[in-house]
Amino acid sequence: MVLENIKKANDIKDIPPSQYDDLAREIREFLINKISVTGGHLGSNLGAVELTMALHLVADLPKDKIIWDVGHQSYTHKLLTGRQEGFETLRKYGGMSGFPKRKESRCDAFDTGHSSTSVSAGLGLVKARDLKGGDHAVYAVIGDGALTGGMAYEALNNAARLDTNYVIILNDNNMSIAENVGGVSKYLRKIRTADAYKDFKIGLENTLNKFPRGPQLVDTLKRYKSGVKQLVVPGMFFEDMGITYLGPVDGHDVSAMVKMLKEARKLPKCVLVHVITKKGKGYMPAERHPARFHGAEPFDIRTGLPIKKRKPAYTDIFSTVMTKLGARNDQVVAITAAMPDGTGLKRFSNMYPDRFFDVGIAEEHAVTFAAGLAAGGLKPIVAVYSSFLQRAYDQILHDVCIQNLPVIFAIDRAGLVGADGETHQGIFDISYLSSIPNMTVMAPKNKWELSDMIKFAVALESPVAVRYPRGEAYDGLEEFRMPVEYGRSEVIYEENDIALFALGSMVETAAEVRLDLKERGYPCSLVNARFAKPVDTAVIDDLSRTHSLIVTLEEGVKDGGMGEKIMEYVFENKLDTDVLVIALPDDYIEHGNVELLKKEVCIDRESIVKRIISSYISWGNKHRRDSGTVFDGKQD
Repeated sequence: MVLENIKKANDIKDIPPSQYDDLAREIREFLINKISVTGGHLGSNLGAVELTMALHLVADLPKDKIIWDVGHQSYTHKLLTGRQEGFETLRKYGGMSGFPKRKESRCDAFDTGHSSTSVSAGLGLVKARDLKGGDHAVYAVIGDGALTGGMAYEALNNAARLDTNYVIILNDNNMSIAENVGGVSKYLRKIRTADAYKDFKIGLENTLNKFPRGPQLVDTLKRYKSGVKQLVVPGMFFEDMGITYLGPVDGHDVSAMVKMLKEARKLPKCVLVHVITKKGKGYMPAERHPARFHGAEPFDIRTGLPIKKRKPAYTDIFSTVMTKLGARNDQVVAITAAMPDGTGLKRFSNMYPDRFFDVGIAEEHAVTFAAGLAAGGLKPIVAVYSSFLQRAYDQILHDVCIQNLPVIFAIDRAGLVGADGETHQGIFDISYLSSIPNMTVMAPKNKWELSDMIKFAVALESPVAVRYPRGEAYDGLEEFRMPVEYGRSEVIYEENDIALFALGSMVETAAEVRLDLKERGYPCSLVNARFAKPVDTAVIDDLSRTHSLIVTLEEGVKDGGMGEKIMEYVFENKLDTDVLVIALPDDYIEHGNVELLKKEVCIDRESIVKRIISSYISWGNKHRRDSGTVFDGKQD
């Protein structure tokens, strides 16, 4: 076993070239076996095995710096830096992250998790190196899908001005999460298939080598080969920007990549090495279905199918609603940022291709594009993960909300998402969206309410966001389906003394908490908030007359959340009640099982019950109404 010889960074340099293929095969077998158990990003990692090996062969880690765009393809990097044992706890709470983490290893130069960032971060590291008199190499790896993100071009524009070495590796597999779209993809496809250039180059070299001074002429031409490319390959976009372009090179040929990376390292400027790889390489199910294996659940290696059969998720409910809306209303259009499958828009795209727009990894453009569609009289629905929508905050504020345009944001993966960790937790959307005038923020308690809310949102003539969590859709409380009315909550159970005012996913938890409280002798009301903005202040007024404690529950950070708004309203209006805010801490929450994370941050059923009873008792009998009951805590 060759992989057994890799114990720490740079050990790969002791592996003879004759064993590179064996090492690549063993790495793929290792990753398939481990990820089939833990789940994780398989397709992108299988495609980047040889590329990572080549980088580790030319780099001196941790002195040299490798920045992985997004970072979900860094598993081989982790293996080659001595973290094999960590894969037993990959993406588990307290275990190894599925992304690069500086706190995890000195060989992880920069924390990443979102797309189109590596070139900017790498450029910063280059400038820091030069200002501090360093001589180490900086390598930024970016996928072709990430080149649909505008931030990448902002960085390339500045990198082109460098007069010092900086190596960018373009990992081109014709995929982001779904298949790439747009002009950049077409341009790169031309380069990949530029046989005319390749044939011309090979033929010219063969002809010149027959002459006495032919080899010298060939060497001269190689030094000026960008000029030859300009004659044959249209555009030469990177060269025209001032970035030296090398490639394309076979991303599964380690020796060829090592040679090209060494050549790139010699040049005192920014160099882009174009590497062609195959997503999912070495595992047929992943090669055939790369989108499915982007973020894979535990699966059967033999078939590639998920081990656990799941119930319909909120994403599935949204998908069904969208197809029905598409049939009923020809003004409804859908936008995704490179995630038609992940957001549930694939069926809509198949049924209504003229009304479906995949803009690539470009959330900022997606939002302003939607604003333009709305200004043109259509009903655009932007389906996006919560974590990714925050990239377009300015566009939401400036291009949608100032004009009060009826753009609908269907926000998937809102709240805790689990294994992907800090960069993917959707815990800030309530706060940042609620800060924007003209924006309405809603969250459904169950799968039926999601359907009702999307339909309600389409009928509004103003911006609205509907946020819903990852995973199985809650199907409880089916009998409570009051029609959605703007700004109004839904009273599910009405008693006295303690009122649970819960938003979205927390309604399910609140229903369980209520049962526990009642078993302990505490009367308890349950209200489905429905709206994080505007808050139903009328129902807060009513609750304050009959309840001594209002408990707000939301799966978002406390700062700027619904609970804080209610607490402020109660204080400013001098209402005779107390407010206990149950929310997430104002912090970044690491990766792990969602249920474990909820316990860790105290928004699980048991923790909430304890906090409510403790608060209820500590505030004492001065808060009690005229029930004549005196609580001393003995019921608990």
